Amino acid sequence: MSDNVKTIMGIDPGTNLMGFGVIRIEGRRVFFVDMGVADMRKEKDHFSKLRKVSETMDELLDRYSPDELSVESPFYGKNPQVMLKLGRVQGAAMSAALRRGIPVAEYAPRKAKISITGAGAASKEQVCMMIRKILGVDVSPEHLDATDALALALCHYYHLTNPLMAVKSSGDWKRFIEANPDRVK
Repeated sequence: MSDNVKTIMGIDPGTNLMGFGVIRIEGRRVFFVDMGVADMRKEKDHFSKLRKVSETMDELLDRYSPDELSVESPFYGKNPQVMLKLGRVQGAAMSAALRRGIPVAEYAPRKAKISITGAGAASKEQVCMMIRKILGVDVSPEHLDATDALALALCHYYHLTNPLMAVKSSGDWKRFIEANPDRVK
Protein backbone atom coordinates (compact mmCIF):
# COMPACT_ATOMS: atom_id res chain seq x y z
CA MET A 1 0.00 0.00 0.00
CA SER A 2 1.28 3.47 -0.79
CA ASP A 3 2.57 5.63 2.06
CA ASN A 4 -0.07 8.18 1.09
CA VAL A 5 -2.95 5.69 1.34
CA LYS A 6 -3.45 3.62 4.46
CA THR A 7 -6.27 1.75 6.16
CA ILE A 8 -6.33 1.65 9.95
CA MET A 9 -8.65 -0.56 11.96
CA GLY A 10 -9.41 0.18 15.60
CA ILE A 11 -10.63 -2.51 17.99
CA ASP A 12 -12.34 -1.89 21.32
CA PRO A 13 -12.23 -5.40 22.78
CA GLY A 14 -14.72 -6.49 25.39
CA THR A 15 -15.88 -9.74 26.90
CA ASN A 16 -19.45 -9.20 25.65
CA LEU A 17 -19.17 -6.64 22.85
CA MET A 18 -16.20 -5.92 20.60
CA GLY A 19 -16.34 -2.66 18.69
CA PHE A 20 -14.51 -2.13 15.43
CA GLY A 21 -13.92 0.96 13.36
CA VAL A 22 -12.13 1.42 10.05
CA ILE A 23 -10.70 4.61 8.59
CA ARG A 24 -8.84 5.24 5.36
CA ILE A 25 -6.07 7.79 5.11
CA GLU A 26 -5.36 9.44 1.77
CA GLY A 27 -2.52 11.90 2.09
CA ARG A 28 -3.54 13.97 5.11
CA ARG A 29 -7.29 13.37 4.73
CA VAL A 30 -9.19 10.88 6.87
CA PHE A 31 -12.26 9.04 5.60
CA PHE A 32 -14.76 6.91 7.47
CA VAL A 33 -15.01 3.38 6.05
CA ASP A 34 -17.13 1.35 8.46
CA MET A 35 -17.83 0.50 12.07
CA GLY A 36 -19.79 -2.07 14.00
CA VAL A 37 -20.01 -4.36 16.98
CA ALA A 38 -19.48 -8.10 17.37
CA ASP A 39 -21.94 -9.36 19.99
CA MET A 40 -20.70 -12.27 22.07
CA ARG A 41 -23.37 -12.22 24.77
CA LYS A 42 -25.02 -15.39 23.42
CA GLU A 43 -21.81 -17.41 23.59
CA LYS A 44 -22.02 -20.04 26.33
CA ASP A 45 -18.59 -19.57 27.94
CA HIS A 46 -15.43 -17.51 27.76
CA PHE A 47 -13.70 -19.93 25.40
CA SER A 48 -16.59 -19.71 22.95
CA LYS A 49 -16.27 -15.93 23.14
CA LEU A 50 -12.56 -16.16 22.33
CA ARG A 51 -13.34 -18.36 19.31
CA LYS A 52 -15.93 -15.79 18.18
CA VAL A 53 -13.40 -12.95 18.58
CA SER A 54 -10.85 -14.85 16.51
CA GLU A 55 -13.38 -15.70 13.77
CA THR A 56 -14.73 -12.15 13.73
CA MET A 57 -11.25 -10.70 13.47
CA ASP A 58 -10.43 -13.01 10.56
CA GLU A 59 -13.59 -11.85 8.77
CA LEU A 60 -12.87 -8.16 9.45
CA LEU A 61 -9.24 -8.45 8.37
CA ASP A 62 -10.31 -10.21 5.15
CA ARG A 63 -12.98 -7.61 4.44
CA TYR A 64 -10.98 -4.41 5.11
CA SER A 65 -7.33 -5.47 4.67
CA PRO A 66 -6.03 -2.91 7.16
CA ASP A 67 -2.43 -1.81 6.99
CA GLU A 68 -2.33 -1.33 10.76
CA LEU A 69 -4.40 -2.30 13.79
CA SER A 70 -4.97 -0.14 16.85
CA VAL A 71 -6.24 -1.88 19.99
CA GLU A 72 -7.27 -0.59 23.36
CA SER A 73 -4.65 -1.67 25.90
CA PRO A 74 -5.55 -3.28 29.20
CA PHE A 75 -6.62 -0.95 31.95
CA TYR A 76 -6.56 -1.61 35.65
CA GLY A 77 -9.83 -2.71 37.17
CA LYS A 78 -11.04 -3.87 40.53
CA ASN A 79 -11.76 -7.47 39.54
CA PRO A 80 -8.69 -9.53 38.48
CA GLN A 81 -10.88 -12.18 36.78
CA VAL A 82 -12.47 -9.57 34.54
CA MET A 83 -9.02 -8.19 33.72
CA LEU A 84 -7.76 -11.67 32.83
CA LYS A 85 -10.72 -12.33 30.53
CA LEU A 86 -10.40 -8.93 28.87
CA GLY A 87 -6.68 -9.52 28.33
CA ARG A 88 -7.45 -12.80 26.59
CA VAL A 89 -9.92 -11.06 24.26
CA GLN A 90 -7.34 -8.39 23.46
CA GLY A 91 -4.76 -11.09 22.80
CA ALA A 92 -7.09 -12.95 20.44
CA ALA A 93 -7.73 -9.76 18.46
CA MET A 94 -4.03 -8.85 18.27
CA SER A 95 -2.99 -12.39 17.39
CA ALA A 96 -5.30 -12.45 14.38
CA ALA A 97 -3.58 -9.35 12.98
CA LEU A 98 -0.07 -10.45 13.88
CA ARG A 99 -0.55 -13.80 12.11
CA ARG A 100 -1.11 -11.78 8.93
CA GLY A 101 1.87 -9.51 9.49
CA ILE A 102 -0.28 -6.48 10.32
CA PRO A 103 1.46 -4.15 12.80
CA VAL A 104 -0.42 -3.63 16.07
CA ALA A 105 -0.38 -0.56 18.29
CA GLU A 106 -1.94 -0.30 21.74
CA TYR A 107 -3.38 2.80 23.34
CA ALA A 108 -4.79 3.25 26.80
CA PRO A 109 -8.44 4.34 26.86
CA ARG A 110 -7.39 7.65 28.41
CA LYS A 111 -4.86 8.33 25.64
CA ALA A 112 -7.45 7.70 22.92
CA LYS A 113 -9.93 10.00 24.68
CA ILE A 114 -7.33 12.76 24.96
CA SER A 115 -6.49 12.40 21.26
CA ILE A 116 -10.13 12.78 20.25
CA THR A 117 -11.70 15.06 22.86
CA GLY A 118 -8.75 16.67 24.61
CA ALA A 119 -9.93 15.20 27.93
CA GLY A 120 -8.81 11.84 29.33
CA ALA A 121 -11.92 11.53 31.46
CA ALA A 122 -14.32 12.12 28.55
CA SER A 123 -17.45 9.99 28.50
CA LYS A 124 -18.23 7.52 25.72
CA GLU A 125 -20.97 9.93 24.61
CA GLN A 126 -18.46 12.78 24.30
CA VAL A 127 -16.14 10.56 22.25
CA CYS A 128 -19.11 9.65 20.03
CA MET A 129 -19.99 13.31 19.51
CA MET A 130 -16.42 14.17 18.49
CA ILE A 131 -16.20 11.18 16.15
CA ARG A 132 -19.35 12.44 14.46
CA LYS A 133 -17.75 15.85 13.95
CA ILE A 134 -14.28 14.66 12.95
CA LEU A 135 -15.43 12.02 10.46
CA GLY A 136 -18.72 13.61 9.43
CA VAL A 137 -20.71 10.46 10.13
CA ASP A 138 -24.14 10.21 11.67
CA VAL A 139 -23.87 7.67 14.46
CA SER A 140 -26.12 7.25 17.43
CA PRO A 141 -25.21 6.50 21.05
CA GLU A 142 -26.06 2.79 20.75
CA HIS A 143 -22.83 2.41 18.78
CA LEU A 144 -20.51 3.55 21.60
CA ASP A 145 -18.22 0.50 21.37
CA ALA A 146 -17.86 1.14 17.64
CA THR A 147 -17.14 4.87 18.08
CA ASP A 148 -14.57 3.98 20.74
CA ALA A 149 -12.93 1.73 18.13
CA LEU A 150 -12.95 4.59 15.61
CA ALA A 151 -11.34 6.77 18.30
CA LEU A 152 -8.56 4.19 18.65
CA ALA A 153 -7.99 4.19 14.88
CA LEU A 154 -7.89 8.00 14.82
CA CYS A 155 -5.61 8.08 17.85
CA HIS A 156 -3.18 5.84 15.99
CA TYR A 157 -3.34 8.04 12.90
CA TYR A 158 -2.63 11.12 15.01
CA HIS A 159 0.36 9.38 16.59
CA LEU A 160 1.71 8.42 13.17
CA THR A 161 1.43 11.96 11.80
CA ASN A 162 2.31 14.06 14.85
CA PRO A 163 5.66 13.19 16.44
CA LEU A 164 4.76 15.20 19.53
CA MET A 165 1.95 12.74 20.28
CA ALA A 166 4.48 9.96 20.78
CA VAL A 167 6.43 11.91 23.40
CA LYS A 168 5.22 11.31 26.96
CA SER A 169 4.83 15.00 27.65
CA SER A 170 3.77 16.79 24.48
CA GLY A 171 5.30 20.02 25.79
CA ASP A 172 8.71 18.44 26.42
CA TRP A 173 10.84 19.64 23.52
CA LYS A 174 14.03 18.11 24.95
CA ARG A 175 12.50 14.62 24.72
CA PHE A 176 11.16 15.36 21.25
CA ILE A 177 14.62 16.42 20.02
CA GLU A 178 16.25 13.36 21.60
CA ALA A 179 13.65 11.04 20.06
CA ASN A 180 13.75 12.74 16.62
CA PRO A 181 17.29 14.06 15.94
CA ASP A 182 16.75 13.71 12.19
CA ARG A 183 13.80 16.16 12.30
CA VAL A 184 15.78 19.00 13.90
CA LYS A 185 18.24 21.08 11.85
